[in-house]
Amino acid sequence: MNNCSHYPGFLEYEIGKLSPENCFFHIISAGYEFSVSYGTGTKNGPEAIIKASQQLELFNGTSIPAEKGIYTHPPLIFDKSVEDNLLLIERKVSSILAKDRIPVILGGEHTVSVAAFKALAKMDDTVGIVQIDAHADLRDSYEGNPFSHACVMKRAIDLGFSIAQFGVRSLSHDEHIFRKKHAIFHIDAEELVEKGIPYHILPEHFPSKIYITFDVDGLDPSVISATGTPVPGGISWYQAMTLLQKIAQNRTIVGFDVVELSPLKGFHASDFAAASLVYAMMGLSLT
Repeated sequence: MNNCSHYPGFLEYEIGKLSPENCFFHIISAGYEFSVSYGTGTKNGPEAIIKASQQLELFNGTSIPAEKGIYTHPPLIFDKSVEDNLLLIERKVSSILAKDRIPVILGGEHTVSVAAFKALAKMDDTVGIVQIDAHADLRDSYEGNPFSHACVMKRAIDLGFSIAQFGVRSLSHDEHIFRKKHAIFHIDAEELVEKGIPYHILPEHFPSKIYITFDVDGLDPSVISATGTPVPGGISWYQAMTLLQKIAQNRTIVGFDVVELSPLKGFHASDFAAASLVYAMMGLSLT
């Protein structure tokens, strides 16, 4: 269950309260936490990101994404079964997609992405899923739970999506075999760091419309350390920005999420980095 106490909308101190009808970006505050297996606190991630966003500059260095309007929906309350909780997110995402707006999910554990995938699966257009993550998340079940954060991308595969993985550096042997067997496109962290980010990064046949799921542990812990399972050897901030820019080339971003921030009291750097990431991805959604 999450705390539904009021807090300001994303960048509200700068842009004020806007009506949803006039906003291109719709923030879904989904502080769902059920299956975390190491560090906890992801339920507090959305609030920390939104609070940190008040310190952002509207100009991100190249554009002002806020000019397209940002509406922050009231925080979702999760007090039912796993399936019902995910359905709550799915319906919210579907309602935003139906209006040709961009849903932006702030997690919460990575499981919230499954709800977005289910909403995307109902669209008429084919959408590819791009994952940036330290972990492959391809387990069919983890600790007896098929809706674990460790199973998110397996659920995407089950729903029929093409996926592309970037930044992975921690996976089980079974996941390694699964990736090879199913020819899942991936460029792991070691290759990205040592060889650099290729100019043409997505396969030519990958769908033209994409959804990006960004687990903050995909970044090196020197960038964001406030996450449940930080893994050394991740990509840097500017590598992540270059990666995202190249992913967005010749692709249309229909939505995205930023998940797995576990804020630490008195340590604001990770919160601000996550808020900066969200705003940067908004900008890329407009290119």
